[in-house]
Amino acid sequence: MNKEIGGYFSLELRGEGEYHNNAIRLNTARSALQYILRAKKYKKIYLPYYICECVLQSILAEHLQYEYYPINEKFEPIFDNQVLKDECFLYVNYFGVNDHNVIKVAGKYSNVIIDNSQAFYSQPLMGIDTFYSARKFFGVSDGAYLYTDTLLPDTFEHDVSYNRMEHLLKRIDISANEAYSLFLQNECDLNNSGIKKMSQLTHAILKSINYDACRKQRLENYQYLCNKLGKLNMINLPPIGNQVPMVYPFITNESGLREALIKNKIYIATYWKDVLKHALSDSFEVDCMQRLLAIPLDQRYTTADMDYICENIFEYLRLEKN
Repeated sequence: MNKEIGGYFSLELRGEGEYHNNAIRLNTARSALQYILRAKKYKKIYLPYYICECVLQSILAEHLQYEYYPINEKFEPIFDNQVLKDECFLYVNYFGVNDHNVIKVAGKYSNVIIDNSQAFYSQPLMGIDTFYSARKFFGVSDGAYLYTDTLLPDTFEHDVSYNRMEHLLKRIDISANEAYSLFLQNECDLNNSGIKKMSQLTHAILKSINYDACRKQRLENYQYLCNKLGKLNMINLPPIGNQVPMVYPFITNESGLREALIKNKIYIATYWKDVLKHALSDSFEVDCMQRLLAIPLDQRYTTADMDYICENIFEYLRLEKN
């Protein structure tokens, strides 16, 4: 088709380049996982209890057996089985601050798959199948990147996402709260999309992001939260090094803090309620699901915003003590 010239304007996007320029572009992280499972022809997968249940869609679609394993308080796998030739081992780089565990896992187990959905900036290890989710870090309605050495011959169609952008646009024009139902609808639509190539709209947006500026702001906000909340945090976080976090994971014994923050329009996600279906009630995974606060720190916010979050936390803790 000839290039269209003239007529009305589209969005003004810079198109300077992507962060994961050499990866396979797909519509979702679960599609990336399904791509790996299909390409490598695995028969069974080991996956952590502490993971979004949506990954089961990819596993069941490829008719794999699956078995869960627990993790400890350092987010390390508790797993001593041998991974056989037709099996694989999935590990999640939790919150984008567990690169050290990724290296350990890659050196210890066979047929490792790394879920870097929460670690967009972490580089893939040579020879290790790795996938990423753009939606966890940037304002797009779809988008995933995949690194693998085994390519499928399938020709996948491009996703189309212009009709799933309303929640992003409405948040700017009105509010996140007013657009939340549209966000949930987009999540539902993606659940049923199957493997597709990344939409051209998402690709254009991801080529227009200042990744260095986003990295710098996230790290600045993370360090601020570490300095303010570190002594209260029951998670012993590793040194950040070159990692770029998705959120600041924070655990306290005080119940009700999540609800208090949300009441003040500080929206705290819960990861992942489905854990209750699989893990033991007294497990670390269930404890994380119930008590871990994923404090937002992304490039939309400054240290002044981080200070506002901290003051809300301190105020709640003071009220609880009195």
